Amino acid sequence: MATLKEIKKRITAVKSTQKITKAMKMISATKLKRAQDRIIATRPYAVKMSELLSHLVSASENIANPLMTEREIKKKLVVIMSGDRGMCGSFNSNLIKFSVNYLEKIGTDTPIVTVGKKGSDYFSKRNYNVVKSYTHIFSNLDLTISNEIANYLVSGYLNNEFDLVEIIYNEFKSVARQVVTKEQFLPLSKPKGKEDAGLTDYIYEPSSKEILEELIPKHLKVQFWKTLLESNAAELGARMTAMELATKNADDLIKYLNLLYNKARQESITKELLEIVSGAEALKEG
Repeated sequence: MATLKEIKKRITAVKSTQKITKAMKMISATKLKRAQDRIIATRPYAVKMSELLSHLVSASENIANPLMTEREIKKKLVVIMSGDRGMCGSFNSNLIKFSVNYLEKIGTDTPIVTVGKKGSDYFSKRNYNVVKSYTHIFSNLDLTISNEIANYLVSGYLNNEFDLVEIIYNEFKSVARQVVTKEQFLPLSKPKGKEDAGLTDYIYEPSSKEILEELIPKHLKVQFWKTLLESNAAELGARMTAMELATKNADDLIKYLNLLYNKARQESITKELLEIVSGAEALKEG
């Protein structure tokens, strides 16, 4: 059995760790609230833009846009969106495992763009075909960097550098639930049927073709920004849950160590009493 000094030292160490996990949980909870507010603020804009795009495409069936035109898939690009930091449970490991399995299916030489340090470190060290890497963007998530990445993807698609762009990320469902999701980013899928676009007829000025050419890149930027926000909220939710569980486990461990300490102390006192009694008896006999 460990000595009293060793047990006491371990209790102090666990208590110090518990203070850190409590603080991290509180920080994650605060950041998560802000992240959720940003998603809620972005949703109406994204929904209305999708509705307008749907109406334009449905009303202008003969209009062709290169960002919506499907072509023979000779080269794919996969965007893998992980976190910048750890201590968030299985958030990064589940995403990386999903991505590795998918890349093994389509070819490990497939070009990938990593967003987040954890994914960048993993795939770069294992000689995957990482063509672009963005790290440390989630600590100060900004629309400028989101647009920069979206512009890179759109430009590459228009220049025929790749024929399909997919994004793998953690979708935020709740604080305790994040789902690894794979979505097609380019080409932009056409809306199904005019009924999805609403029944109202509009007169567009300038022409619907010009509006569509202007709207589609904006729509893609909004969708990519929304994906970043989803991934960020999912990471914060995962970290908050992980830190809450770590705090609870630390509390259980402290209780167990205190019990162990009291038991060892009791045994030590009993041993000392026995030695005193034995010594007294020996003196009497002497």
